[in-house]
Amino acid sequence: MRVMALCSPAKFRVSFIWISATCRFHLGTSAMKNHLPDRWTDYTPVGKRIPGTRFIAFKVPLKKLFDNKLAPWQRFSPSTLVTEIGKQNEELGLVVDLTCTKRYYGPEELPSTVKYAKIFTAGQQVPTDNVIHEFKSIVKQFLSENPDNDKLVGVHCTHGLNRTGYLVCRYMIDVLGMVPSEAIEKFNKSRGHCMERNNYLDDLLQGKPRNNPGLNRSVLPMANHQQHISSLKVVSVPDFQTPLCHQEQLWFPGHPCADLSWRSRISAPPFSQQPERFKCPICAILLKMWFAVAHLLF
Repeated sequence: MRVMALCSPAKFRVSFIWISATCRFHLGTSAMKNHLPDRWTDYTPVGKRIPGTRFIAFKVPLKKLFDNKLAPWQRFSPSTLVTEIGKQNEELGLVVDLTCTKRYYGPEELPSTVKYAKIFTAGQQVPTDNVIHEFKSIVKQFLSENPDNDKLVGVHCTHGLNRTGYLVCRYMIDVLGMVPSEAIEKFNKSRGHCMERNNYLDDLLQGKPRNNPGLNRSVLPMANHQQHISSLKVVSVPDFQTPLCHQEQLWFPGHPCADLSWRSRISAPPFSQQPERFKCPICAILLKMWFAVAHLLF
């Protein structure tokens, strides 16, 4: 009787609920790490070099882990980035990553000839003065170390549009002395998409220019796989705090850039047709054990 009580249907129902909850937890955690960036497929991978500068903007490249969620022609990896820029008869020398996460790709996936800098930059809000100063310092240091070549400074956030556009335009306005409206127009034409956030545009057009003190200091960090580059100095940026990340605001119909013919809106294909409970190997084994025991007892 005691054995039967321990093996009652009620006990098995509780066990099944626990296994299901465990499975959902594993799947949810994995999905959070591996889901595609919101609206990532809506944007062209790489823009063109901005005239009069050494800037080029692009959306965030994704590591191979994301390939099974994309059609072959939608994939855009760090190696693809270098290839696409090469097709424009340009050479990438520096990548400035403005995303507020490290989950999309790692700097080790870039060629050793390409330097990498990470600035954690929150979305939706105008970048802080610390972020602006760090961006200017990194760019100016790279340019000062590469006066005899024409290597490009590649900049990306999630879509390579709003945070990227703001900081690139801010540099062109404050450092290069460009008229704000001209800087924005050049960026939009070169990227192939229009900047969308009004608070960014308002700050560029009407906000005060940022000062540029101490831009000659060395702040460009070095990736682990690039430590053989002796010319690169590693100096921390004081008083820089990593901001909290905010989800990108959704693009909305009716925006001035919404109806342009070059804007393709492509939905990513489903990840897998396999039942969800079998995507987690641990949960699949637990479920098989549960069914085997249930079959023997009932």
